[in-house]
Amino acid sequence: MPADNELDPLDRWLNQQVRPLPPPAGTFELITKRARRRRIRKAVISVASAAAVAAAVGVAVPVGMSLHLSPSPTNANLANGAAPTTSAASHATLGTASRQAGAPMRPTSSATTPRSAGTTAPGPAVGGYLPPNFQPYSVTWDSLSTGWVIGPAGTPGHCANADPDICTSVARTDDSGQTWHGLPAPNAGRPDGPSGVSGIRFLDGTNGWAFGPELWATHDGGRTWAKIPTGGQRVTDLETAGNRAYALFAQCGGANVSSFANGCTSYTLMTATMGSDQWTPVGATTRGLTDPAATTAGTAGVIALYGTTGYLVAPDGTLYSGSLGGTWQKAGTMPCKPGPPQANGLPGQALIALTSQTRLATFCDGATPAAAPTVYTSADSGATWTPTAGDWTGVANQGRPTSIAATPSGTLLLATDRGIYLLPEAAAHWQAASATGSQLPPGGFSYVGMTNNEQGVALPADTSRHEIWMTTGGGKAWQARPITS
Repeated sequence: MPADNELDPLDRWLNQQVRPLPPPAGTFELITKRARRRRIRKAVISVASAAAVAAAVGVAVPVGMSLHLSPSPTNANLANGAAPTTSAASHATLGTASRQAGAPMRPTSSATTPRSAGTTAPGPAVGGYLPPNFQPYSVTWDSLSTGWVIGPAGTPGHCANADPDICTSVARTDDSGQTWHGLPAPNAGRPDGPSGVSGIRFLDGTNGWAFGPELWATHDGGRTWAKIPTGGQRVTDLETAGNRAYALFAQCGGANVSSFANGCTSYTLMTATMGSDQWTPVGATTRGLTDPAATTAGTAGVIALYGTTGYLVAPDGTLYSGSLGGTWQKAGTMPCKPGPPQANGLPGQALIALTSQTRLATFCDGATPAAAPTVYTSADSGATWTPTAGDWTGVANQGRPTSIAATPSGTLLLATDRGIYLLPEAAAHWQAASATGSQLPPGGFSYVGMTNNEQGVALPADTSRHEIWMTTGGGKAWQARPITS
């Protein structure tokens, strides 16, 4: 090999060690940014493809099916439309705002008016997180599958509200109580004064009210609630039918100790149309109703609606009736006076169940705690009353009655602090209902109602059981439905 000095200049240059030049400043940062942009573009394309598939599936799946339901025998008619779909649950704390856990609330229920044929029910406002320990104090139904409950839930002192001790929530079911999800509730204040709410009614999937003693309304399916001014009066009862809501506004002077209706001495029947928050008196005849013989505890009244007809039991036992949207007049006299209010604001007797617009049933408590109650029926809109022919043979101790219901076929049901009893049409004896899968709850029931001849709902007096009870066999057998998601 020739020495280096023997090579020409070109050969010497080619034989030198090659050293790569460093890249310009920022080259590696630029490469990283471009790679990141490529990954983002791929992700966006994937998400867009998935969304397109989901949209196609959503279009292909029908929202619901048309239902035709029988008239309710309790306070109104049932829905006539589609069963709403259930929104997916999210863990946002909702509806923890209306009454402190343990405070008395009204254990009542109602169904609502039919919608026009071919219409569909709005879906739930929000499919929200359902707090634990839900105690259902009031229930309302829009169809055989869709219902709402209100009551305390969660743990006092730890509720998601401006006052963490106010824990009442609203929950909705779309499968007849099999599962539930949380909804917002009115921020109605504490129950240690004449404030708060304890009952719930929905006219349809959009318009609803919470009441007892305050009055709140929603016109968007429960997404938002607004307080309705009542001029200092307490709302002790509220029912819905047709395109209207009816409520009892009461002048009260008693302290809210055992019942928010304590000391109420004057009642006025008020009404509002669907979607409106303007409440007006029904007429002069049902204004300022009192019972001159009442004690200092006051008296109570109750409303019952069916189809296009309404009934009002006044504190003195006078029965008023009229068409929805019209004026009401005296229709008769109840076989007993309603008496002082219970913890839920309603009287302990003279409640009304309806099998049609003219056929009524009521009960009067026994003269002594051990005496059997007397159930009366009327076939002429309350003008006259007759004791039922059914007796209590075979029932050792039926207990104290709390609520009465009826089916369109004429079966009567009576809830007591020991259980539920039924008297089929033309039967000779009252029968004790049974439980499916468990025993009936100790303490009995505070409410019973039937949505048609077969399906009904009952609320146990012990709300700490966190459940409602349902029947699909005409009231003969009942099964617990826990308030869980």
